[in-house]
Amino acid sequence: MPRYVLALDQGTTSSRAIVFDRRGRARAKAQQEFPQHYPQPGWVEHSPRDLWETARRTALGALAEADLTAGDLAAIGLTNQRETVLLWDRRTGRPLHRAIVWQDRRTAPHCARLQRAGLEPLIRRKTGLLLDPYFSATKLAWLLDHVPGARRRAARGELAAGTVDTWLLWQLTGGRVHATDVSNASRTLLFNLRTGDWDEELLRLFRIPRAVLPALCGNSEVLGEVSAVPALRGVPIAGVAGDQQAALFGQACWSPGMAKNTYGTGCFLLLHTGARPVRSKNNLLTTVAWRIGGQTEYALEGSVFIGGAVVQWLRDGLGLIARSADIEKLAATVPDNGGVFLVPAFTGLGAPHWDPAARGLITGLTRGANAGHVARAALESIAFQSADLIGAMQADAGLRLRELRVDGGATVNDGLMQCQADLLRVPVVRPRTVETTALGAAYLAGLAVGFWQDRAEIARLWSADHTFRPRAPAAAMRRVHAAWQEAVTRAKS
Repeated sequence: MPRYVLALDQGTTSSRAIVFDRRGRARAKAQQEFPQHYPQPGWVEHSPRDLWETARRTALGALAEADLTAGDLAAIGLTNQRETVLLWDRRTGRPLHRAIVWQDRRTAPHCARLQRAGLEPLIRRKTGLLLDPYFSATKLAWLLDHVPGARRRAARGELAAGTVDTWLLWQLTGGRVHATDVSNASRTLLFNLRTGDWDEELLRLFRIPRAVLPALCGNSEVLGEVSAVPALRGVPIAGVAGDQQAALFGQACWSPGMAKNTYGTGCFLLLHTGARPVRSKNNLLTTVAWRIGGQTEYALEGSVFIGGAVVQWLRDGLGLIARSADIEKLAATVPDNGGVFLVPAFTGLGAPHWDPAARGLITGLTRGANAGHVARAALESIAFQSADLIGAMQADAGLRLRELRVDGGATVNDGLMQCQADLLRVPVVRPRTVETTALGAAYLAGLAVGFWQDRAEIARLWSADHTFRPRAPAAAMRRVHAAWQEAVTRAKS
């Protein structure tokens, strides 16, 4: 009997592979970084072959570390950086251009033209997304317009396009499967949340021929078998989800009002809203969480552009610390922030503000302010921004947050987690297994093949490492939060 599930986690800077056992524990893992390409200011690209080769090599590396063969694996689950777009030849599988990464801003003029034409309300109503270069549609349109002959060949069905999950599925199955899951599709600006399908009006608007797009599938079903990697031949690929939705599933946030926040370079916060999409009035994104057994569930999403990156700035830009891990010790040298607030709007402000022209600032400096106050203000800025997102989400969804489940590298900082609990006035729960993105992909794949029987079995596997409960007086936290919001107002354009 197969004893394990393999998760492939293809991220923005590296690919990882993790082998999970029936108890949801990581038994082996491998990781490999790949180059980032910046051909012009604001442009970010990846080599499609790097994405595939690092995914393949890490899969083999994790298998070798655990001394396993294909027969030991019940299934493979995929999770990926979202919104990044690729275009390739259906016959040869050859990429026609580097992948255009989600961070890429080259299509800002295209988005601006559509906004001036008054089309953003239509797009938002159908997709739940803002009209922004962040999403996939204008990137794919750019490829079709700038790769010689691409638009003509795409209309004839000679080309295939997709996000990173689609590319990996194609490679793993030797070109037999051209598909994407609904969580990734819902990030393209081409997917209609009401119909659950590609939208013909949006395809015409963005000039995307339907023939180039992948088939749509659920998040927990067998899509095909591996044929292109001999050591994995025959293993079913049974779960696919975008990275943030996979983390939501891995955190067992399966009912309305449950939320997770991933603290990385930025922060991604998702709130499960149930079986119907919630339209945001506070500049949040409405997205598919997952589709399982034909039933679609939805989430509200908000992103913090600068989360853990503010700590890197203190290290590399100001030289206040030698290592990122030193931030907690420096912040602990003062009892509070001393009235100092740092708004890290280095690249503008994300949700719920969406102000790309905002810029960072430090307020409240006095002669008595020192490095400890700045360090504390930097850490608190991560918690403040996340609290602002939660407030907007609760207002949109009419749901009361019961607890916040957290993951990502910055969750090792106990001071930050305690500050988050104090601001939100709910428990902040750090799980024992912090690899929640890969774990969510594994769970989705394992459910599809019966490795785990149902969500109830998986829920019993989830356990907390530590729960941070509110300690600071509520009135004091309201005052400090109001002061933070005043600082944000000053940072805005």
